[in-house]
Amino acid sequence: MVVNSSQPTYFIFPDLVSHCIQYSLNYHPNGDEIANQSIEWLISSCPDLSLEGRRAISNIEAGKLVAFTYPSATSSRLRIIADFMNYFSYFDIICDDTAAREADIKELCDVARKALGYMPTTPTEETRAVVLNLERIASDFWAPFIADAVPGVQQRLQTALEHYFEGIQIQAKSRDTSLSPDIESYITVRRNTSGHETCIALIEYALDIYLPDRVFEHDSIQELNRWTTNFVALSNNILSYNVEQASGSKHNIIDLLMEYHGHTLQSAVDYVGDLCTQSIEEFDRGRNQLPSWGAEIDAKVTKYVEGLQDWFIGSLYWSFQNDRYLGTDGDEVMRTGIVELLPRKAHQENDKEETWSCMVNPRNS
Repeated sequence: MVVNSSQPTYFIFPDLVSHCIQYSLNYHPNGDEIANQSIEWLISSCPDLSLEGRRAISNIEAGKLVAFTYPSATSSRLRIIADFMNYFSYFDIICDDTAAREADIKELCDVARKALGYMPTTPTEETRAVVLNLERIASDFWAPFIADAVPGVQQRLQTALEHYFEGIQIQAKSRDTSLSPDIESYITVRRNTSGHETCIALIEYALDIYLPDRVFEHDSIQELNRWTTNFVALSNNILSYNVEQASGSKHNIIDLLMEYHGHTLQSAVDYVGDLCTQSIEEFDRGRNQLPSWGAEIDAKVTKYVEGLQDWFIGSLYWSFQNDRYLGTDGDEVMRTGIVELLPRKAHQENDKEETWSCMVNPRNS
C-alpha cells in the first residue's frame, strides 16, 4: 500500500496541563453518584429518545464535567447543575444534527425559553416529540434552581442563555457557508456557541455567593471571565478537531487557520495552543491585579476566581478522561501528546438523517 506522506496522520497536542499546574485539581466527593443519577434522570424522562441519542448523551458525561468544575458545591446544588448540563447536552446534540435547519434551531431556542419562563411557543408536528420532552423535563431542575438561587444569579444565567441561543442561531445560519477568515470574529462567535457563559453564571450558585453588579460587571472580573471562556472554547476546538475532520465538518478554528492563513495542521494546532497559553497567562495576570472592594466582598471574589480556576484545570482533565473526543486514548494523549487522525468517513446524502430522527423514535412521536 502506498502512503501519501504529504497528508499528516497525527498531530501533537499542546502541553496545556503544565500551564495549569498552579491550579488545584479537585473532584466532588459525590461526583460519580450524582453524575449517574443525573443521566438516568434525563434518559428516563425522555422515553422517546432513540438508542443512538441515549448513547450520544451518555458519552458526553456532563455530570462528571460538573464534578470537576464545581467541586465545592453542595450535593443538592451539584445535582441541579448536572441536570442543567445534561439537559443542554441533549439540546446541543439536537442542534448539532447536520440536517437541522435554521428555522428548527430558532424553534428549539424558543422552546427552551418557554420552558425556562421566557415565552410561549407552538411545536410543529415534525418536532412535537422533542419539544414536549424539552418543556416537560426542564421544570425538574429549573423550579428548584429558581427557588434556591438569588434573583441576580437567575438574571445572569438567563442573560448567558440568551447569548448562547443567539450564537447557535448564527451558527445554524452559516453552517453551509465558508468560515470567515477573521480569527477574532471566529473566537467571539465561539464564546457564545460554546455555552460557557452559562457555566460561569452557575459558579456563584454553586458556591452560594453573590457578587454585586458593580463587582461582577467590573472590567477586571469580566476580563477573567473572558479569558476563562477563551481557554475552554479554544482547547475544546483542538480536542474536537479529530472527530470533526473525520466527519467532514469544517467549522473549527484549526480549519480556518489552514484554509485562510497558510498553516499546516500542526502549526494551526500550535497557534491555538499558544492562544490557550495566552489565556492562562492573562488570567493569572488579571487575578493578581484585582482591586479591593472591602474584606467581605473580596472573600467572595476570591471564591469566585477559584471557581474560574476550576474550569481551567477541571475541563481539561475531564476532556482527557472522556471518550467523546479521544476515545479510549485520553491517558496516552496526555502522556505523549500524540493524536492519531481518524479516517474520514464516506459522505453520502442518503446517510443524513431527517431532522430530529437521530434523537427520537418516530413511532413514539
